[in-house]
Amino acid sequence: MSKHKFSIVLALCFLVLLFVIRADWGWYILLFLGFIGITSWGSFDIRLNYFLKAYSNNPNENDKRIALTFDDGPHEMTDKVLDLLLQYNAKGTFFCIGTQIEKHPDILQRIVSEGHTVGNHTYSHSKSFGFFSTNEVEQEITQTNTLLENKIQKKSLLFRPPFGVTNPNVAKAIAKTGHSVIGWNIRSLDTVIEDESQILERIKKRIQSGGIILLHDTSLKTVNVLEQLLLFLQSENYQMITVDELLNISAYEN
Repeated sequence: MSKHKFSIVLALCFLVLLFVIRADWGWYILLFLGFIGITSWGSFDIRLNYFLKAYSNNPNENDKRIALTFDDGPHEMTDKVLDLLLQYNAKGTFFCIGTQIEKHPDILQRIVSEGHTVGNHTYSHSKSFGFFSTNEVEQEITQTNTLLENKIQKKSLLFRPPFGVTNPNVAKAIAKTGHSVIGWNIRSLDTVIEDESQILERIKKRIQSGGIILLHDTSLKTVNVLEQLLLFLQSENYQMITVDELLNISAYEN
């Protein structure tokens, strides 16, 4: 039973109890607001595994290994990211948007040819993703998987929802597509924070073995942060590997 379903059962039990004891309406309102609050939190924090299981780190990792992940490409800046990864002998995982794959198929090919992993990040990365029906979510995932199969002859088994949003419809769609959902436990906020030093320090103080770092390969700001981050990780003797290697799961269908 998912945490969401358990919350529903628990809320119903409390509802029955309130009815039996003839509680004031204020208690019903409090129960309703509490349920809405917990459900909203579960929707936007992928680490909670509220609606579905998501891999946000490997807590059993004993070696100094960490996964760098990049969202929203392929992009013009992805080449600079790849240059840095090559320079520091690091591997990354790129969660690609379908529309961006159509714009930059050559960059997608480079990602794969240099030994990095590619994951599915929906076709449109719509801001309304959290309101999509099950069929719409499934279509977004399937459309991008088809693109990946056509471009790199591989069917991706890794999926990261836009903005890390999960809900019952996403859970139902994933049950149909069979993807492993990948979250993170080190969020850089590189699309929100403007100061590069603040982004770097935010990441550095959260670094730990088995961690998954969320970055975006879409801005020069992040490229600059990445270079300093790779220097730091190298100095701390971390090995930067793909997320599927860190989690010991399959990235592609055999």
